[in-house]
Amino acid sequence: MRIYIGSDHAGYELKNHLVAHLEKAGHEVTDIGPAAFDPEDDYPAFCFHAAAAVVGDPGSLGVVIGGSGNGEQIAANKVPGARCALVWNEETAKLARQHNDANLMGIGARMHSTDDAVRFTETFLAEPFSAADRHQRRIDQVAEFDKTRELPDLPA
Repeated sequence: MRIYIGSDHAGYELKNHLVAHLEKAGHEVTDIGPAAFDPEDDYPAFCFHAAAAVVGDPGSLGVVIGGSGNGEQIAANKVPGARCALVWNEETAKLARQHNDANLMGIGARMHSTDDAVRFTETFLAEPFSAADRHQRRIDQVAEFDKTRELPDLPA
């Protein structure tokens, strides 16, 4: 599987660990950056580029990493076609893929041990989208809003 990974300074060490781990597991990993630790870096560019790479490479997945993962997830979701879910345990990793067909996950390096982060990432990468009609319908609604920015009618 092709995987794109970006982080901020707080996620730099975890990013490097995940890149090495996933490459050893046989994945094709592209490290979006940062290339060096910089405590003053601005994470949005790394997240935008990771998300754009995933959207532009159907079948690939992505990981964005920060201190909490919140800002990185928000930034990645600004890229049209990106569906980045904040993952904090194995269940959220599974559901992100099963129900939302998330193509990226965000994770907080300061929130989890390295072993847990690796396990959550492996779970996310291994889980397929369920393709259930109700989930696809909702994904389509979000994609339509992304395109038109028109609020839909509220359900009755």
